[in-house]
Amino acid sequence: MFTTPRKICKLAIAVFVAIVAVACQPTASSYTTIQGEALGTFVVVKCDAQEAQREAIIELIASTDSIAKASMSIFNRESLLSRINRNETDTLDEHIAFNIALAERFSRLSDGAYDITIKPLTEAWGFAGERAEQRVQNIDSLLEFVGYEKIAVEGLRLSKEDSRVQIDLNSIAKGYTVDLVAEGLEAMGVESYMVNIGGEIRCSGKNSRGQQWSIGIETPYEGNFASDAVERIVRLTECGVATSGNYRRFYTTENGERVAHTLDPKSGRSVLSDLLSATVIAPTCAEADAAATMLMSLGSQRGAEAMAERLHNEAGWGYILIFADGEGYRITEREQRTL
Repeated sequence: MFTTPRKICKLAIAVFVAIVAVACQPTASSYTTIQGEALGTFVVVKCDAQEAQREAIIELIASTDSIAKASMSIFNRESLLSRINRNETDTLDEHIAFNIALAERFSRLSDGAYDITIKPLTEAWGFAGERAEQRVQNIDSLLEFVGYEKIAVEGLRLSKEDSRVQIDLNSIAKGYTVDLVAEGLEAMGVESYMVNIGGEIRCSGKNSRGQQWSIGIETPYEGNFASDAVERIVRLTECGVATSGNYRRFYTTENGERVAHTLDPKSGRSVLSDLLSATVIAPTCAEADAAATMLMSLGSQRGAEAMAERLHNEAGWGYILIFADGEGYRITEREQRTL
């Protein structure tokens, strides 16, 4: 059940392979850091690459960002996913098809606690790029159009049980985009790298000191927007890492109700529990991204800790769960292991 998805081979990557030809092998002094923006957030790439590769890596990041936005963004009205949600087409591209298939694994695993057909709810609550709509008052009526079993894919064709079913890939697309950049680097011959897009990470090889990459896990308190407090530092390689939490993306209504961006597909309302953040360490960042969201969707009441332990026992995945505990935190964690 927990087998690693097939290698993500993307046509766009070939464009960059063709323009990179480096005769010599990278040395310790060739480590470089590239910073920028993608998917509306920050990007940091650290890698063992020749100076001649720098411009190609910058172009790889920019092109992958454009591809992801044109394909999977719910904020870009002209993206393929937006047009699919408006029923203007039922034809998928390889990116959307891959992520629907991957998401279904976690939907089935969690009995629907994780669900990418949650778009009507994220839109109603104001987490789809617009303010919360009047439909917030009629959440129960939207649940009729939510449920992963209401969509099916055959080849690159999507069928919906109801035309009002809509897909939101925000819980997986960022991790997937990290994987695309990482695999683009590998196609260039870069073996040691860390790709970080908005806190979702994939790393391989060693850092410039010849050690595994150091990854900081944020302390999940409200106002930690600058990542200025770190609860854990872990050393990792050959994996993807993603963290999900409700300590940043939330708002308080006029009547004092807290609304967090992790929504329960069953009730249509925010999942609020003492689980403050979930970090997952998996073979790919897309898997880690979806799994971390799944654990937050389950929360402590529906067995997030037991699910994380299952992923560890059956697939060797690592995890760090941070729970509120009085004035402090309770942390449950497992290191990634090789089966």
